[in-house]
Amino acid sequence: MGCGCILAMVAALSPRLALALVWIFTTLVDRAFDTFIVPFLGLIVFPFATLMYVFAYQPGLGVTGIGWFVVVLGFLIDFTSTGLFARNRRD
Repeated sequence: MGCGCILAMVAALSPRLALALVWIFTTLVDRAFDTFIVPFLGLIVFPFATLMYVFAYQPGLGVTGIGWFVVVLGFLIDFTSTGLFARNRRD
């Protein structure tokens, strides 16, 4: 994938759009997940974590080592962004 920097900027602004673009234009999502429902739910609920999982996944091995740290970091970003959105909406 030759547009890594552009994808990183899109992911920073809209992780759902970045995940959708990766899903449409590459086979990375299909390689990481066996079914349609798991990445679709990830697109809706945990877009950063799903995107990080897709990039950390290695065929035959799955996610190992530092890859799990990256996925957990994605979950933390998802939870933080959801909490900040809720707090700003309440104010």
